[in-house]
Amino acid sequence: MLKTETPAQDHALLDQYPTAELVNALVDDQLNAVNAVRAAGPRIAAAVAAALPRMEAGGRLIYVGAGTSGRLGLLDSVELYPTFSWPHGRAVALLAGGSDAMFVAVEGAEDDIEQGAADLRAVDVCKDDVVLLIAASGATPYVLGALRAARAIGALTIGFANNTDAPVANEAEIGVTLDTGPEIISGSTRLKAGTSQKIALNTFSSALMVRLNKVYGNLMVDLKATNAKLVRRAIRLTAFATGADEEAARAVLEQCEFHVKTAIVALSKQINVEQARALLETARGSVRQALAQ
Repeated sequence: MLKTETPAQDHALLDQYPTAELVNALVDDQLNAVNAVRAAGPRIAAAVAAALPRMEAGGRLIYVGAGTSGRLGLLDSVELYPTFSWPHGRAVALLAGGSDAMFVAVEGAEDDIEQGAADLRAVDVCKDDVVLLIAASGATPYVLGALRAARAIGALTIGFANNTDAPVANEAEIGVTLDTGPEIISGSTRLKAGTSQKIALNTFSSALMVRLNKVYGNLMVDLKATNAKLVRRAIRLTAFATGADEEAARAVLEQCEFHVKTAIVALSKQINVEQARALLETARGSVRQALAQ
């Protein structure tokens, strides 16, 4: 039996726990998710290193999953645009059962290996794309179909699974095993298995964006100021990075469509925004390198 399906022996009387003890047990069990991702750190680092040249060549991130795993992949994909200005078209999520499965379970969709392959091919995957295949069991047919189709095309495949020796991890070019063990509620991988997947995907995509010069120091300098909160954040980040007051930061940001990178370079080097943009282009988007020129 898969570890993720095996009943946890240390919580056989879970339904009899007092409520406070029940809550503590559920929370404490989540700590295993962090430990599982930490143990997989070298594999995640290898995945970032392998994905970087493909992203620099214009490739896309394509997330594939079913159920909770698919929804977590979709979540990671949609968050890349507001956080890092990563284009919508370069973060694609494929969910077994289609977009409706985001809200309502589509029975049997995850069991269709041919549909996984067909959905993958339908988004015109190429060799510069990076396909992230996520499955707690590590053997979801829909995900395996997509994996095999992606490999046949030559895309980089990265498989995330919560069971050891799982096909999704073994067949991918880079396998990431998140060994979270039995769930406190047997088989409910929306618990620590899902938490570990969320952490691993966050870690992978955030590290990749750092390597792509989307971050200066630890500042989110390539955000999209699409609402009032993010406009305020852009102003604060620019002021913090340059030492300018917020009024001066806003004035320059208004000249460059609230692009924090451009504003930082313009204010720091006392140049106009067009010159700042040119320096950033030469520096391949690196604020640090642009400031050093």
